[in-house]
Amino acid sequence: MRVRLSAPVLALLVSVAATTAAQSGRFDYPQWRGLHRDGGASGFVEPSAWPAALTRQWTAAIGEGYATPLVIGDRVFVFTRRNDHEMLTALDAGTGSVLWQTTYAAPYDMFAATIVHGPGPRATPLFVDGRLFTLGISGIVSAFDADNGRLLWHTPRPAEQPFYGTASSPAADGDLVFVHTGNYDGLTAFDGDTGTVAWRTAGTFTYSSPLIVELDDVRQVVAISQDHVVGLSARDGVVLWTYPFASPYMHAITPIEHAGRIIVSARNMGVRALRPRRERSGWTVETAWRNDDVSTAMTNPVVVADTLFGLSERRQGQFFALDANTGATLWLGPPRQAENTAIVKSERLLFLLNDDAELIVARASRAGFEPIVRHAVADSPTWAQPAISGNRFFVKDVDTLTLWTMSPAP
Repeated sequence: MRVRLSAPVLALLVSVAATTAAQSGRFDYPQWRGLHRDGGASGFVEPSAWPAALTRQWTAAIGEGYATPLVIGDRVFVFTRRNDHEMLTALDAGTGSVLWQTTYAAPYDMFAATIVHGPGPRATPLFVDGRLFTLGISGIVSAFDADNGRLLWHTPRPAEQPFYGTASSPAADGDLVFVHTGNYDGLTAFDGDTGTVAWRTAGTFTYSSPLIVELDDVRQVVAISQDHVVGLSARDGVVLWTYPFASPYMHAITPIEHAGRIIVSARNMGVRALRPRRERSGWTVETAWRNDDVSTAMTNPVVVADTLFGLSERRQGQFFALDANTGATLWLGPPRQAENTAIVKSERLLFLLNDDAELIVARASRAGFEPIVRHAVADSPTWAQPAISGNRFFVKDVDTLTLWTMSPAP
């Protein structure tokens, strides 16, 4: 295998297994940041009047971890840990009853700096073609049959566990599954059927999750290493373009594609929009715009109608809106809102799940922060992204999964 480095300078199509053929697809939440990997809710319909409170349909004790639950048809899949084992569990979406559960040994020694966030896992699984792909906290990559939980293939536990663990959620394109394995290797492409390594890049890739895009008619994986944003040929891993983006902190933000540009951010590095272009002599990258009024450390922004909404790490957590085409600051909200917020969008709405378990529903307004309702949705911190499927809210806290709805319990 040979990977060639260049000079410095879509949505994921999800096939549905026969076991879930009855699903519409519109309500599925099959991967990190939703159906299109952009933070979108699946099939949410705004009510004519917002209820004063959500209805708790069920709660299941399911184990530790920050992985987003996946919703496929009438099933919910959640990736967690109990003691020295990681486990993937399938539950009935309507009742919360366990349909199957598969575990494997995954001992992990937490370092002092990681204890506050627990032993994981933190990477959200990926559902594609009737299979589930996971990345464990110590770098173990696994594939499961979504129908019955059978382990299809499994990589060995890395000899050297990642110092801070892993948190990069897998992505897929065609037969390949792309993972930052977290053991200080580059981005790795696995054959989804066999687990064979198709290609692997150089460089150190950490927490940021990869994105599949098509730029200038070239299918590529956009990923963030510890010192660059890179565009890689999805087919063979050849580096198409690079953009310097070094930081002393772990990169954690997933790139966003908007109007042919790639929006990136990191702690103390502002927000930037990059424009990769394919020229006759190769690829070039220019900075389309840069905004240093805000900076995102862990909260992934969303784009709604040419507006970028997010939570800046500055002023102890400040909601903001930028013009996604120019980078101009539209508004900055009040300070001290949250340490982290998981943001989901739907039409002209924002769902903001703060780490203190408060869910804020707000208008996606260019004029200012416009909250509509606020709900308490857990009894312990909520760092996992919620899965919003129709008018159902699947919320993972420290060790339980809860289904909330906007309709009364049956």
